[in-house]
Amino acid sequence: MPNSSSISEFLLLVLADTRQLQLLHFWLLLGIYLAALLGNGLISTAVACDHRLHTPMYFFLLNLALLDLGCISTTLPKAMANALWDTRAISYTGCAAQVFFFSFLFSAEYSLLTIMSYDRYVAICKPLHYRTLLDSRACATMAAAAWGTGLLHALLHTATIFSLPLCQGNAVDQFFCEIPQILKLSCSGAYLKEFGLIIFSIFIFFGCFAFIVVSYVQIFRTVLRMPSEQGRHKAFSTCLPHLAVVSLFISTCMFAYLKPPSISSPSVDLVVAVLYTVVPPVMNPIVYSMRNKEIKQTLRKLFGQILLQHQ
Repeated sequence: MPNSSSISEFLLLVLADTRQLQLLHFWLLLGIYLAALLGNGLISTAVACDHRLHTPMYFFLLNLALLDLGCISTTLPKAMANALWDTRAISYTGCAAQVFFFSFLFSAEYSLLTIMSYDRYVAICKPLHYRTLLDSRACATMAAAAWGTGLLHALLHTATIFSLPLCQGNAVDQFFCEIPQILKLSCSGAYLKEFGLIIFSIFIFFGCFAFIVVSYVQIFRTVLRMPSEQGRHKAFSTCLPHLAVVSLFISTCMFAYLKPPSISSPSVDLVVAVLYTVVPPVMNPIVYSMRNKEIKQTLRKLFGQILLQHQ
């Protein structure tokens, strides 16, 4: 029986059996990755370059774009490399790095989405106190707390998981080193230490979820009491992108980690993993820029300046 001290590498899930399909998967993943880089890169550039976008909402959006870039860069490049070079291997250190960085960025993103719901709550329910409650110092502190929470969460999970003895081989049934799949490789009963940490994480998850729900209940009550239809439309338009992003994030996470074992299979697990690791980083920039006039105007201005410089 192999143990964690004798394992030097893990074998990731093969996305395709034939060479042609492997290359097709490589080009497909490359296109998705470039789309995520472009979308989040454009939002980051727009927020950083336009002083009109230096507000709490766009400051948090900039952090979200950076976290999305980090999340998708943790998983897809290795999957693309394996598909291109016809291999399954990832080193023990590389697997630990994937677990750490994905847990870090993923947890920080959820914390940030919770903070962004508070930002929308204050903006709509307490507009006169918005600049006081969400000044630059408060925003920086909350963003730092989100990143710090993710870092602590990642350190605890990574240290716990890679201290467990592994008795079930080194084949990971996923295209990246996912925590539940690595736990399946641990010796019987050894995962109980990590199980306690997962239960604690679930409590934190639902605590943040409850905060988001309560925030939006208060937001909708305030908006529906507004006498002006134009005011209601403007308030909803600032909330809907965040609500859509949160709904996508939470629904895919819940299905990934809380789905019944009866419907679990390698193919289902793969589809679910793609949904919660790949779809949000690609869709978030589209959702936030689709109806956002400020970002569209800033990007048009930046592209116009670039074109003028090349004429």
